[in-house]
Amino acid sequence: MRMCEGRGSACPFPTAWSIEAIVSLDERGQILIPKEVREKVGLRPGDKLALISHTTKEGELCYFMLVPSDKIIESTREFLGPLLKDLIKE
Repeated sequence: MRMCEGRGSACPFPTAWSIEAIVSLDERGQILIPKEVREKVGLRPGDKLALISHTTKEGELCYFMLVPSDKIIESTREFLGPLLKDLIKE
């Protein structure tokens, strides 16, 4: 089931990975997401992003990704919804 077809749809499992841009931290520790990337993925000023990290067992950072927080919320609801309904029935 493909779920990444439109803003606001949940996207729990990526269908492909790509490097969209190479960015740098500025002196304040901030990252600028290039305009072309923001437009491509539909990010607007004020959008909330969750920073999700993947680390080794030793705590070393492998990578991190930025995910629109609304997608995290939707994915969580889709995953937990059926489980919560089962718990409520018991």
